[in-house]
Amino acid sequence: MTEAETFQDSPLKPEELEVLRAQYEKEGYYVGVQTKFNYAWGLIKSASRNEQQQGVHLLSEIFRNAPERRRECLYYLALGHYKLGNYAEARRYNDLLLDHEPGNLQAESLRTLVDEKVAKEGLIGVAIVGGMAVAAGVVGGMLFRGTKKR
Repeated sequence: MTEAETFQDSPLKPEELEVLRAQYEKEGYYVGVQTKFNYAWGLIKSASRNEQQQGVHLLSEIFRNAPERRRECLYYLALGHYKLGNYAEARRYNDLLLDHEPGNLQAESLRTLVDEKVAKEGLIGVAIVGGMAVAAGVVGGMLFRGTKKR
């Protein structure tokens, strides 16, 4: 299963997102929780990092201020953080969802993707640190040999 299939990840068409944005802005200060959620959902699906960040921010507000809607927010908060590269936060929200819904297939798939990204980035980090250590050793050896010859 690809990432796109897992998350039905295709961004909304600009005009679809604009409908959600217009409704959100129209409600203004008294925006309803459902309207805010719908807009945040559309933003999370976006390919734009700024819009994804805005979606996470709106969902975080709902999560904090509407306890009855927290479960609904968990998956999209996890997904938003995953898309932004905040894997620890993605895992935290996803694990909370799996605590409540152990058989949630989307959350299980997201857990796998988060774990794969963390493992991959961990290996890349180890390779970078290892490469830097080798380079430092080579440079140190060259400097040491250079001072020895004098």
